[in-house]
Amino acid sequence: MTTSTPSTQTDLGITEGHIGKINELNGAVLRKRGGNFHPSDVQLMLERSGSVLQDRFFSLVEELVIATTNVIIRTVKVNRSRSPKEMVAVTNRTEYTDNSVVKAIPRGEGDEVTVEFFKLGKYVSDDDLAREYEKRGLTPDPYAQAAVNEADPVFADEHPNGTHWKDEDGNWCYVAFHRRVGKRVVGVYRNSRGWDDSWWFGGVRK
Repeated sequence: MTTSTPSTQTDLGITEGHIGKINELNGAVLRKRGGNFHPSDVQLMLERSGSVLQDRFFSLVEELVIATTNVIIRTVKVNRSRSPKEMVAVTNRTEYTDNSVVKAIPRGEGDEVTVEFFKLGKYVSDDDLAREYEKRGLTPDPYAQAAVNEADPVFADEHPNGTHWKDEDGNWCYVAFHRRVGKRVVGVYRNSRGWDDSWWFGGVRK
């Protein structure tokens, strides 16, 4: 398993290179998808709402930049031939599980994948958490996340981590790795309470 985190630097401020790339991306999508706009309507929008466009654009950039910070990245080999029960067992943690939920754990794809862990630092419902995954271009992968915790049992001591999925009835389910009362545990249950501010969430790129 390999470990990495985003690079950090002491210099602050967006660079001219970044601004150029952002403008290039925006220009490309406007050329591709802006064909249905009437030029006079666009001109009127710029005259009346140009400052609103600036503020909303900057807020979006700020939101997406924040979403890429505070991230831990792990690349791990995943044995997807294991049954869900075996996948939970090989993490060698005290189990608090519902067998019907364990059986429904999705297997995912890929023998070697990169798992990105992010922390929100606030309470989040499962519906809102799903939107956070979408915002980051990630999808939950319980097998890959379990593989990270199998390879590095200490990881969840300082980074309690979980992920979720919906069962066939549309109920949110979860798998979570953490330490409780001096024991390393794994929980697999249905969830309707959401997550508190201590949790990290894992996912893989779509």
